[in-house]
Amino acid sequence: MARPVVGIIGNSHLINDQYPVHAGGAMNCEAISAVSRAVPLVVPCDPALVSVADLLEVCDGFLFTGGRPNVHPEEYGEDETEAHGAFDRDRDAITLPLIRALVARGQPFLGVCRGFQEVNVAMGGSLHPEIRDLPGRMNHRMPPDGTLEEKFALRHAVRFSEEGPFHRLMGDVEVMTNTLHGQGIKVAGPRVVIDGHAPDGTPEAIYIADAPGFTLSVQWHPEYRAAEDPVSAKLFGAFGHAVADWAAARRPEPVAGAA
Repeated sequence: MARPVVGIIGNSHLINDQYPVHAGGAMNCEAISAVSRAVPLVVPCDPALVSVADLLEVCDGFLFTGGRPNVHPEEYGEDETEAHGAFDRDRDAITLPLIRALVARGQPFLGVCRGFQEVNVAMGGSLHPEIRDLPGRMNHRMPPDGTLEEKFALRHAVRFSEEGPFHRLMGDVEVMTNTLHGQGIKVAGPRVVIDGHAPDGTPEAIYIADAPGFTLSVQWHPEYRAAEDPVSAKLFGAFGHAVADWAAARRPEPVAGAA
């Protein structure tokens, strides 16, 4: 039996500062293939190349990945400032309507880091441009120096709501995670349920209330050594089961506004 297909949201990148590519991190592909047991398919996020309707038909589920550029604040009604950093408006144009379509259809997705933030914005929420500038918050950004192992090391606990979906999935109310992000949730969208927090109060785990499908998203990077880390393995494993269930039933429904 063919494996289900997971669309991995790609990022625009320049090789040698000259050659443009649509790229996806190898660890994202490895997590989807080895742990979710699905075919990883990197998606070029450019509305000139793909449409939401195309992607809904081709893929059974989606991984909304991390990335350097941030969601443009215009998407949540705020002005652009230097603190907001770089942007990728083409990715915004694909991911935000895609998330809304997936929620409506019940088609599974997993959000990670920027993907976590995209889910909140797509569902009507807003973001802080720089978490570390807020009173009482820690610096959640990637350490500037060190090996990849040191950058992705477990750095803080995330505590989940008692009997919430993350607690039930992990079998524990608290887990250790890495942290490599600058932005974070300011106001949660009307249906966005914050189900886990860092010790400084930063939202770290969310899902969409009353959604018919898998909508778990996390602020950390579970794709790093996903097969070896028990927290990551449970998350990508559960996502894989949801994608396989969707692929087996495969009952696409028309979605208003899907372009």
